[in-house]
Amino acid sequence: MTSTLSKRVLQPAGVPPVPYAQGLEVTGAQRLVFVSGQVGTDADGHWLAGIEAQAREVIARITAILAESELGLDAIVKLTIYLTDPADFEGFMPVAAELMPQPQSAITALVVPFLSSPEQLVEIEAIAAG
Repeated sequence: MTSTLSKRVLQPAGVPPVPYAQGLEVTGAQRLVFVSGQVGTDADGHWLAGIEAQAREVIARITAILAESELGLDAIVKLTIYLTDPADFEGFMPVAAELMPQPQSAITALVVPFLSSPEQLVEIEAIAAG
């Protein structure tokens, strides 16, 4: 499916620059895809060890869900990222940067005291436009 989707990063004067989109204007979108929070378990439901492994699995799941709608990671316009340990940002960000195309989507990242299981280190939900 060919899309005429256009994304314009909004970075107004006076708002400090950051390595993600402060705002994102999306035009030409014909549909939205909402991806529920994805987690880092294997096919048997066992938690993967470490933030990098869990992050890669989460991104792989988001990729597969978007592919079901004939979209790619570049169609993501909003991510919400939940981490349970602020120290995990160091391991998470290189994986996210490696697997997420530019321009980045609008992002909200939160550190929460716990998620659904003590072994869960990250959960990501997404909104894509196509």
